[in-house]
Amino acid sequence: MTSSYRIGLVGKPSVGKSSFFNAATMNDVPEGAYPFTTIDPSVGEAYVRVECAAPEFDEECTPNVGYCEHGTRFVPTKLVDVAGLIPGAHEGKGLGNQFLTDLNETDVLVHVVDFSGETNLEGEPTEGHDPREDIDFLETELDQWYLGVLEKGINRYSSGYVTEDDAIEEDLAEQMSAFKTNEDELKLLIRRVDIGFDPEEWDDEDKLELAREIRKATKPMVIAANKMDTPAAQANYDEITSDPEYEDLTIVPCSAHAEKALKSADKAGVVEYQPGDDDFEITGDISESQEEGLEQIRDFLQSYGATGVQAALETALFDVLGVTPVFPGGANGLGNERGEVLPDCFLIPPESTAEDFAYSLHSDIGDGFLYAIDCRSNRQLGKDYPVESRDVIEIVTTN
Repeated sequence: MTSSYRIGLVGKPSVGKSSFFNAATMNDVPEGAYPFTTIDPSVGEAYVRVECAAPEFDEECTPNVGYCEHGTRFVPTKLVDVAGLIPGAHEGKGLGNQFLTDLNETDVLVHVVDFSGETNLEGEPTEGHDPREDIDFLETELDQWYLGVLEKGINRYSSGYVTEDDAIEEDLAEQMSAFKTNEDELKLLIRRVDIGFDPEEWDDEDKLELAREIRKATKPMVIAANKMDTPAAQANYDEITSDPEYEDLTIVPCSAHAEKALKSADKAGVVEYQPGDDDFEITGDISESQEEGLEQIRDFLQSYGATGVQAALETALFDVLGVTPVFPGGANGLGNERGEVLPDCFLIPPESTAEDFAYSLHSDIGDGFLYAIDCRSNRQLGKDYPVESRDVIEIVTTN
């Protein structure tokens, strides 16, 4: 089964978003150092790595989707490269309205930032630009977008007949339902910002702070510090990651260019490279200049552990969203009736139970849930068992 999760690539124009997308998906999306190379959102299949469970059972898996190499399962997920964002997008400038609509279809964001400082806020070539301005401007645009929707919910509440039974979180939940939030989450966030539950007492700063908290909760973000194979980017990275004002951000150093080069070389039989690895092996005949270029990439891998493209995707899904990978199996053998061994790896929401997992397989399986079996220990599990990463579980059902 393919994942229902969608990772959104966001950022200003010309920072390498399309290069990152192509490196992750190996699609041929136009790349160019000019604004709005991407107009319509590109949706592709990327992969996140999960340690395969089959070797623990002395088996070799046969994936239905994705693939497995050297005990690493590459599980598909959707990657969305949306139109470049410029200041004023929440007011409709540039491709702002389209950008925000596309953005709402995603679960987590990877903000691709040009850490070399060679593009300004409009995506035009420059020198010495501070990447912190890019981080700040995108967060500001999103906060203002959320604020606009939040204020509509406040007006909705204020214009109604208010009784003691009315609650502001009810109207906000209905107004902001597109952000996949709910009354309980909104009540928690209102308490977190400590502004009380009477919107008539909220000032502009209170509303903005609440909008920001809702944005962080419903559109969590990872910063992909791109073009880290340049000295200027490395200097900016060191400065920003040591800046206390940015210590709450998740920043992953990366080079989309290096990832795309290695995947292309692997496809051509020039190198052996597995996405996310910290090294590669040259296996083909190459020119002196090609070898020099590959050795520069190797130096980068040794400095940062990987190109960072896989790390950014996996950090977004597993660390930020807390997504749990789980394998459907059988207590009496991992193969199904067709002889396929662990053909599926599901990516399910954090804190899912065995019953939740059953429903993710099929609604009928969930409706008929009796119990689950841990295929490693043959232990019987109840419906409230909290599913853990890489569990291999059989669902016993009446259906």
